[in-house]
Amino acid sequence: MASFEVTGGKKLSGSIIPQGAKNEALQIISAVLLTDQEVRIENIPDILDVNLLIELLADMNVQVNRIDRHTCLFKADNIQTDYLASAAFRDKGSKLRGSVMLAGPMLARYKKAYIAKPGGDKIGRRGVDTHILGFQQLGAAFNYNAETSCLEFRTNGLKGCYMMLDEPSVTGTANVLMAAVLAEGTSQIYNAACEPYIQQLCRMLNSMGANITGIGSNLLTVKGVDKLSGTTHRMLPDMIEIGSFIGLAAMTASEITIKDAGIGHLGVIPEKFRKLGIRMEFKGDDIYIPQQDHYEISTYMDGGILTIYDNPWPGFTPDLISIVLVTAIQAKGSVLIHQKMFESRLFFTDKLIDMGAQIILCDPHRATVIGLDRKHKLRGITMSSPDIRAGQALLIAALSAEGKSIIQNIEQIDRGYQHIDKRLIELGAEIRRIDDRR
Repeated sequence: MASFEVTGGKKLSGSIIPQGAKNEALQIISAVLLTDQEVRIENIPDILDVNLLIELLADMNVQVNRIDRHTCLFKADNIQTDYLASAAFRDKGSKLRGSVMLAGPMLARYKKAYIAKPGGDKIGRRGVDTHILGFQQLGAAFNYNAETSCLEFRTNGLKGCYMMLDEPSVTGTANVLMAAVLAEGTSQIYNAACEPYIQQLCRMLNSMGANITGIGSNLLTVKGVDKLSGTTHRMLPDMIEIGSFIGLAAMTASEITIKDAGIGHLGVIPEKFRKLGIRMEFKGDDIYIPQQDHYEISTYMDGGILTIYDNPWPGFTPDLISIVLVTAIQAKGSVLIHQKMFESRLFFTDKLIDMGAQIILCDPHRATVIGLDRKHKLRGITMSSPDIRAGQALLIAALSAEGKSIIQNIEQIDRGYQHIDKRLIELGAEIRRIDDRR
């Protein structure tokens, strides 16, 4: 297992370019299975989860031509559908939660699909009920194979319908949407997720010949077509990484410019960080965060303690709750962090408390942070990264702390952040990657 050795307390400076959006990439790359023509994807993040999905496509006999680490040509004109029923697929697919999104395109185009027992972050219950129910309403039969722990789907032909999703799941919406574009007739998907990732997927599918309206709303109307063609698609900057860099700048009292940030797609993210007292300026499509020795959390008009909570888009993304929490540690004032959507995502706070943070974990979903206002520095410790976002939050804490920290299990961080150590070293961070494998 690899670790980061971090020497904290150093101010950073300079410019950084965010990677392509991880959560968009997993959907977009799955969608290449919907056509036998060439699809060009640009701004691909060079991270473990995305690279594993590309490997899965190659294993299925998709022609994969990596022009560079961020640009790839795909051509799915001779898919080996039986591979998805193999033990090899189950083994590799179970390591990547994003592999569930192969099911929608496969069901639409080949009338059969498989979902291996999903892997990914251990942050609480993350079922695939929304995917299953959506496929069933489109006309797919579903079976759970207890022997292989695999979900199996079959159809004689998908047919459009009206459906109300049981929750506005991003991956569930993407999967059902990709199945519906080649279904016979018209589908209406209500209570659909409307995150920028879904909007991007809709635009890509429409450029391939799909007929999707209602983009950006929670009601998507899909008129099925017989066939899709190739296209070129460029992914957005990763909004989660952008939020991480804002928090990093504040915690380390650093002056950082985030280049080409896709500001128009960030929604309420900048405003939530402003509520923590963080100043930032928009310069074209760049975000400039000046050095701040102090930043103060705002309160409600009646003086009440600020609450920051996650919600489906256009609410605040749950993937930044961990970052907001760690950023509040050195602020002046207090904030209640309410993680509604996942019941295990705040359990990493015990490591921050060990570093000297003043945090009260109220229950699995809520934590109160009492800001230190830089009166005390965090102290370096040895800790382990439990998931992608908590791992990045711990890295931010370590970079702001006094002394040396060891962060173990950094494969979790590598799953979502491309070459994060090298990129932060260019800003002046002191990080050493240690490979403990023998």
